[in-house]
Amino acid sequence: MTGVEGNAVWRGARRSAVLATGLVTVAIALNSAIGYTVYSNAADSVLSRVDAVVVLGGEHDGREAYGLGLAQRGLASTVLLSNPYGPTDPVMKRMCLHRNDAIEVICSRPDPLTTRGEAMMTRRLARERNWHKILIVTWRYHLPRARLVFHQCLSGEGVSIAAKATPRQYVLPVWYWQYIYLYQSTAIAKALSIDRC
Repeated sequence: MTGVEGNAVWRGARRSAVLATGLVTVAIALNSAIGYTVYSNAADSVLSRVDAVVVLGGEHDGREAYGLGLAQRGLASTVLLSNPYGPTDPVMKRMCLHRNDAIEVICSRPDPLTTRGEAMMTRRLARERNWHKILIVTWRYHLPRARLVFHQCLSGEGVSIAAKATPRQYVLPVWYWQYIYLYQSTAIAKALSIDRC
């Protein structure tokens, strides 16, 4: 290879690297903008009386106690706690044993262990118990997807769905926000491709 040919190859490789870097930068910027707008600013529903507060599984970030607290404030007489964790989980052991004459706590394992599994579990209980309105409790970044999946599974049942984020600030590294936003967007795309529940 001559010096001229070598320079041409080097310039081509450099252009490709610059183009690839530019595309990655644009993708990260788009993911950030969409993620911040859709997930970080996902709106809570206005609180009103419901038949059941449904606390979705995930990180033990206070959501179980928050859902129970909402019921204790008079929003519902039933709290459904999704329990995908197993029998030895200390948080769920404590929450599932909660006793209050005014509030029934149901702990149930979804099948499958996904948001869709939780929606199917809720649909079954809504049919059995004649629920017409539920309040989902989850973390803020999951609200758009949870609303979508629960709507897909329960809209034909005449159940209206409200959603509330666990009141907590999440301090996470920038790369992890990128992951959360991308994960939620991909999961929403997958949910939209499934027309059954």
